[in-house]
Amino acid sequence: MPDSMPQLTLHDSRRRATVPFAPLDPGNVRVYYCGPTVYDLAHIGNLRAMMTADILVRLLRHLYPHVTYVRNITDVDDKINARARANGETIDSLTARTIRDFHDDLAAVGVLPPDVEPRATRHIAEMIALIECLIASGHAYEAQGHVLFAVARFPDYGALSGRSPDDLLAGARVEVAPYKRDAGDFVLWKPSEPGLPGWESPWGRGRPGWHIECSAMSHRYLGESFDIHGGGSDLLFPHHENELAQSQCCFPRGRFANHWVHNAMLLVNGEKMSKSLGNFLTIRDVLADTPAEALRLMLLHAQYRSVLNFTRAGLDEAKQTLNRFYRAVGDLPPDAAGPVPGAVVAAMCDDLNTPRALAEMHGLADRALAGDRDAARGLRAAGQLLGLLGQSADTWFRAGAGVGEAEIDALIAERLAARAARDFARADAIRAGLAERGIVLEDGAGGTIWRRA
Repeated sequence: MPDSMPQLTLHDSRRRATVPFAPLDPGNVRVYYCGPTVYDLAHIGNLRAMMTADILVRLLRHLYPHVTYVRNITDVDDKINARARANGETIDSLTARTIRDFHDDLAAVGVLPPDVEPRATRHIAEMIALIECLIASGHAYEAQGHVLFAVARFPDYGALSGRSPDDLLAGARVEVAPYKRDAGDFVLWKPSEPGLPGWESPWGRGRPGWHIECSAMSHRYLGESFDIHGGGSDLLFPHHENELAQSQCCFPRGRFANHWVHNAMLLVNGEKMSKSLGNFLTIRDVLADTPAEALRLMLLHAQYRSVLNFTRAGLDEAKQTLNRFYRAVGDLPPDAAGPVPGAVVAAMCDDLNTPRALAEMHGLADRALAGDRDAARGLRAAGQLLGLLGQSADTWFRAGAGVGEAEIDALIAERLAARAARDFARADAIRAGLAERGIVLEDGAGGTIWRRA
């Protein structure tokens, strides 16, 4: 990181404090994020985690010469098996389609792909090797075709989430099974019945438990210790707690993840998103009537560790903000950005403080709208850092994000009719509404013409 750059600080879930980020190797910052379990379309809660990863990696790439970003795909899971059976389709068909949909939806919102995207089914050998290591060290045991991690054998269990094993057990959904030595022990390997995915192993034909997958894939691509592990706060326990335990037992000289980043949950209209409440929204649900860039901007309105309340009013506000930003950059093309303003970088280095960064962008827009071309270039650059303002202003407005030509013509006709009827209040309201959306009306002897601001 150049000496002139501000110090990046991030909240570390394990230390429960916001601390300076110090990479293990400044020449290659290594990041692992938990990706999707591919049985259904991604929802906007999933998107928030992927967006947090995206802005973090974008910032790291601005600060450091090389970043290796790994995001896995879980393509073997009981939810996948159940959904394929309910759909009457093969598991391969379901997972292939869902992976395509996931990639398409994230690309639409400007989320950049990872450097490596390992699939669980292609890393079974690595998982078996870790399980064998855990059995050999006495941290796991075989029972009735299952292999389980012995929580009592790892004294630091619960250190990541900051709770005792008893507290964790009380708050978890624990599978009661006669083959477990302890109720909190978790599955590393389980037998597969005919018709279900399975692989040969020393413990018979079976499939991995969820937690061992990420330990195996992160170790394969990032080593025994890497810089950042991230995901939604819902993964803190049990998934990340279990990942940490089994990885440190296999590689006691390593730290596994040096830094843990967790984003807060997302509400919809003030309530937890759920299908039973009728407020469950996939990314595609939102993009059906909203510009993708507006959805992205709305998710940046709250700092990643703050609960974000998704509302239609918030989306409308995001669209109006983008109208303003695109008016401010004017005819400056996307590739004409200058250096990212230091105040924007400083805001992002303050634990990914996106609201503060957006406030700085509004200040740049003020100056750009007053004719400051350097401010316009700075606004373009700030947008690039946050994954915004990636198109020309004309493209943004013509795409309907502001208003389309047919609608403009209809509103002009309505305004002329209002003036003829001496309804000047309505005529003025139409002019003002179009101006807010970046359309300037000019009345002349030949009639009314319009132009984009």
